[in-house]
Amino acid sequence: MVVALLPLTWLVGCTSESESELRDWMAQQKSQTFPKVTPLSEPKQFKPENYTEVTEFEPFSIKKLTLALKNDAAQASSNAALLEPELARRKEPLEEFPLDTMALVGSLVRAGQPVALVTVGKLLYQVRLGDHLGQNYGRITKIVETEITLREIVQDAAGEWIERTASLQLQERSK
Repeated sequence: MVVALLPLTWLVGCTSESESELRDWMAQQKSQTFPKVTPLSEPKQFKPENYTEVTEFEPFSIKKLTLALKNDAAQASSNAALLEPELARRKEPLEEFPLDTMALVGSLVRAGQPVALVTVGKLLYQVRLGDHLGQNYGRITKIVETEITLREIVQDAAGEWIERTASLQLQERSK
């Protein structure tokens, strides 16, 4: 037991001596180091300018505000005209489902008109030009062998109703 304590006491003795050497060295380095701070430049003097474009259209005028409000009203009425026919008509069965749950599995021509085959879940539907799909007032505008193209009416980030194009691509099924 005494033999086990001897290296421990030697180690404790060394740490106190090396710790004081370390503190001395740090104090010496600190006294020899001087921070270098570059002085800040003087700020530029602000010189206000007079508004000389009095003859131009004034940016804060009542005329400009009135014009902006008229443009907003015209935009709102055009958005209402875009959505109003969609709200007045009867919903079709495939408008209950989101577009991403549908799959185009084939197409054919019947009586000279293209017809697409769409599955939702385990049910198969035939859709034609002008039919509605999806929950964003989607209307089929084009049917080709490998794709259905739709015109959807959605709200943008500002809450305005806009038209956008969406499509369903042909899905190959693995068995």
